[in-house]
Amino acid sequence: ASTMSSRLRRLLGPASARACRHCTQFFPHPHFSHKSAAFSSDAKNTSEIDALLDIALPNQIRNFSIIAHVDHGKSTLSDRLLQLTGTVKQNERAQYLDKLQVERERGITVKAQTASLIYERDGQQYILNLIDTPGHVDFSYEVSRSLSACEGVLLLVDASQGIQAQTLANYLLAKQSGLTIIPVINKIDLPSADLPRVSGQIERTFGVPADSILAVSGKSGKGAEALLEAILDRVPPPRGERDGPLRA
Repeated sequence: ASTMSSRLRRLLGPASARACRHCTQFFPHPHFSHKSAAFSSDAKNTSEIDALLDIALPNQIRNFSIIAHVDHGKSTLSDRLLQLTGTVKQNERAQYLDKLQVERERGITVKAQTASLIYERDGQQYILNLIDTPGHVDFSYEVSRSLSACEGVLLLVDASQGIQAQTLANYLLAKQSGLTIIPVINKIDLPSADLPRVSGQIERTFGVPADSILAVSGKSGKGAEALLEAILDRVPPPRGERDGPLRA
């Protein structure tokens, strides 16, 4: 238990680790498991992240979730970020974070998953802890537990469908938790995409300026690099003392 607590504190930061320690059953993280073979040998692996954890300062860590209405492309975008940072190979199977059979059969996320991404900028390495969340309304409890371990979220909106019921519900959860919210329009490569309409909808509904809204395609990867930069710049690092004890 003490080893797990220490690893959580190093990986997520003290405050987020305290929130996360009661819900680790929802986070089958490859670094907390004996089975990490899903990561390719030439990708970012457990030993590399562990080595970085030994020297990483809190300002080198970002804990974030991607929240969205069901089918707005959250799992596909998560996969793209994993590939872009070298966490998995480009040819890894689709929807890496959706591991349960029911998730793969129905194309939805049921259980929250986590993955640690190593991202380098200006010669400095950062650990981006992506805590995946379900988008379906039936799994809102999973979303709330995920958000308790984060400092920021990507609020994903489909470029053709616009804001939906679960978009609003997830936004309110993140807002009530005091998290930094980065609005993101996804699926901009679709023929039916209507960026001006959806961007205006986000501005009016959430009261955010147009220049704070990012546009991406999880499928093609367009805009994904800018998204990683925004996570570094806009999501605050975890709070608390790195070597302090976990408290309830």
